Amino acid sequence: MINAALLGNPNCGKTTLFNALTGSTAYTGNWPGVTVEKREGVYKNKKKGSEEIKITDLPGIYSLSPYSPEEVISRNFILHEKPDVVISVIDATNLERNLYMTTQLLEMDVPVVVALNMIDAVAENDQRIDARELEKALGVKVVSISALRNKGLDELMEAVSKAKERKGTSFLPFKETLEKSKKIYEDNHIDSPLFHAVKALEKDELEEKENKVAYNEVNDLVKDDKVDYESSIADERYKFLSPLVNKVIEGKKTRNESEKLTLSDKIDKVMTNKWAALPIMIVILFAIFHIVFAGDLFYMHAMGLDLGEGYLGYIKFNIGGEEVRPFAGLFYDDAGIASIGEFLHRLAGDQETGILGCIALGIKQGLISAGASEWVIGLIYDGVLGGVCAVLGFVPQIMLLFAFFSLLEDSGYMARIAFVLDRLLRRFGVSGRAFLPMIMGFGCGVPAMMNTRTLSSDQERTKTIRVIPFFTCGAKAEFLVIIAAAIAAAGGLDAGLFTFMLYLLGVVIALVSVIVMTKTSQREKVPPFIMELPAYHLPSPKALALHVYDKGKHFVIKAFTIIFLSTVIIWVLSNFSWKWEMVEPNQSILHDLGVFIAPIFTPLGFGSAQTGGYSWIFSVASIQGIVAKENVTSTVESLASGLGLSSFEDIAAASGITKGGLVGFALFNMLTIPCFASVATAKGELKDHKTFVFTVLFWLGLSYIMGIVGYISVDYVWTLGITLPLLILGGVGLYFYDRYKTKKEAMAA
Repeated sequence: MINAALLGNPNCGKTTLFNALTGSTAYTGNWPGVTVEKREGVYKNKKKGSEEIKITDLPGIYSLSPYSPEEVISRNFILHEKPDVVISVIDATNLERNLYMTTQLLEMDVPVVVALNMIDAVAENDQRIDARELEKALGVKVVSISALRNKGLDELMEAVSKAKERKGTSFLPFKETLEKSKKIYEDNHIDSPLFHAVKALEKDELEEKENKVAYNEVNDLVKDDKVDYESSIADERYKFLSPLVNKVIEGKKTRNESEKLTLSDKIDKVMTNKWAALPIMIVILFAIFHIVFAGDLFYMHAMGLDLGEGYLGYIKFNIGGEEVRPFAGLFYDDAGIASIGEFLHRLAGDQETGILGCIALGIKQGLISAGASEWVIGLIYDGVLGGVCAVLGFVPQIMLLFAFFSLLEDSGYMARIAFVLDRLLRRFGVSGRAFLPMIMGFGCGVPAMMNTRTLSSDQERTKTIRVIPFFTCGAKAEFLVIIAAAIAAAGGLDAGLFTFMLYLLGVVIALVSVIVMTKTSQREKVPPFIMELPAYHLPSPKALALHVYDKGKHFVIKAFTIIFLSTVIIWVLSNFSWKWEMVEPNQSILHDLGVFIAPIFTPLGFGSAQTGGYSWIFSVASIQGIVAKENVTSTVESLASGLGLSSFEDIAAASGITKGGLVGFALFNMLTIPCFASVATAKGELKDHKTFVFTVLFWLGLSYIMGIVGYISVDYVWTLGITLPLLILGGVGLYFYDRYKTKKEAMAA
């Protein structure tokens, strides 16, 4: 098997290429000793007898200098793991900037193949890149591809399989110095001596640490030279690249033709406009959440459209003399026309007509027919299937949300969101770079927190990690949906609108939290934000499907591991007494434990004072949610089944919980300590124990306070007359405290 590595700048299409080459063979882990994501997969050549190629997707970086953990990982992998070939992925629309790192790579003793990606976008700009001329200049094979369109991939992998061993080459002008420096490393028996010699001349910190003897010899060699090699090397690379790029690009526009904007430029005049960009972003995100979660699509029912049974609802079958309408309510109910996401949820998870509900019922009938005992039937049907199916029923809905976010990312718009928000976020105390891990929090907090390693300062990383859980992940979407449905059933807001408002509220709370931290405990000057914006393009269906599959896979795996175990424990505790006798749920161990902790949640509107005999259910679900957010849904659904109720809506109605109590329940579970996996990741990323402990307390304290505020603000509107002035006074106090600290720091300086 050939071992190949993918190396490239961020946004060069490297991940799209990796997905296109590896498909379902890809798997994800972490690099040893660090929390940076590691992706590997296998390319299976279609030609008979061809050797398989194992592909490692290295982190997206701009340089092989060790300024970040990602750069260290990529550099060490090539130098120490010695892949058979490195594929240098180049964004052909930004040739000069991307080739910079390639010139560094060519200094290593490693076979290299250059992949000119996005070549179709170059053609759309009425340009053409002479790959043969570029190949001649670089001295390695160059292949033009479009990972998005699956063009040139077979030719690329054919070149990879034929790549030959090579020695490092350099295009830097000071040949004599390089040769002498290289000789020093050769005498010290160090592989890739040319690369290391250049790094020694650049006064590379990692080079000094790893090869101190040779490093010192090189610097002694050049100590009398009147050349600043560290800055000169970067300048010389661009002096080599600039005329080369002009030579190989045909039909390149001149500055006098700058008025001939590309399609991406024309779109950006609107999408990144100073005034229009933010409203457009909000509309796009609202439309996404509405299509995924709304119970009345685009408010058509509210506007008077009545579809009766709706679409396929009239289809009926006669089974055993009984009329059955399997599709009734899937497309339309009293609330209105189901959105795409809501329809998929009903189709998958509805207890009466849903596929999973039918399967679970069939298993129950099979157990009854087999003569299984009551407790076995209860454990499997009410416990395991009740909890797991409740989670899996949301999988199509959540995957649809993932699909929309992947569409935004792969099309290039997500990078624009970061650019647009940089102007806003900078006022709050972080750069636009921090928004990338924040927006990843909508998918999962674990990779989002890992991604904070790209941030430039410890303060910015700490602030970002603390607010990532406020960007509602897919797991939280489940219980927000069921709470929204309960509020809608009680005559409140539209479920889709309520869900969107909670998502938006999470973002607002995150930004306010960042402001407070920036003005108090995490004071710093916001670092500059530089980012390349890829050209707009339509994602390939294959790449989109792979992204959704990869994210959905982790969601399902969690359902069959953590959720499975949790539901079993919940069922046992809710069906057995302290004497281990099978009893009703309201006489169980779990009931007693829930009743014991329920008073804690009374100020939030879902304690014993507001929900009576059902307070223990809300309490237990909230505690279970700290293990995994999916547990909120699975716990409620499992306990509801044991009490003879069918859903969270039934429990909410039976308990008499108010709208304010539901809001308090939603806010606490949305903002509190995230799942165990995210907590473990935060501990690894923050490193400092005190900072980690304060972060956990911050999550717990803020969620409790916001739960109280949400409860009293909804049920006791008059309290806003007290809350709002207090918030204003807090803001004024924070302003004067910031001025005082700024003045004190200036005097100290």
